[in-house]
Amino acid sequence: MSAGRIAVRYATPILQLAEEKKVLDSVKADMESFIKVCDESKDFALMLRSPIIPHLKKAEILKKIFTGKVNELTLQAFDLLTRKKRESMLEGVAQEFIHLYNAKKGLAEVSVTTSIKMDADMRKAFEKLARDITGKEPILNEKVDAELVGGYILKVGDRQIDDSVSGQLKELKLKFSKNK
Repeated sequence: MSAGRIAVRYATPILQLAEEKKVLDSVKADMESFIKVCDESKDFALMLRSPIIPHLKKAEILKKIFTGKVNELTLQAFDLLTRKKRESMLEGVAQEFIHLYNAKKGLAEVSVTTSIKMDADMRKAFEKLARDITGKEPILNEKVDAELVGGYILKVGDRQIDDSVSGQLKELKLKFSKNK
């Protein structure tokens, strides 16, 4: 079974249970902070994936780090995943939980890559463009890539709009290579 399907299989009931217990926003914040910990501490992320460290030891480490800092439901989810020997999937489950949460709340995850850092006016323009495309309230994930030279790349779900100078140059190169 693929990692994505496993993550969805665990994230879905966690979301449903959090909603039922009326702690949905709290659990979402916990999942975001867990992802942040994984991103900021590569040692922590490697520990979760390590086949050498026993599962019970990983559960103990998770409990020591997160007890008192996250919702009880989040701790129970971490414990369940480690007992099922799926602790290497915790970050994926957390990411999938956030995707499901955003879909439930009618939010669209949008990635915008520009050649320069966006200012407030640019951000508003991209939010409007994303709102027009999706019909949902966008959550912008901004990236800066100087290799774009100019323009932008907008990703909404499985859709991508490449209006960058480097993208246009690639198109021209492809056209010229076909019309020799």
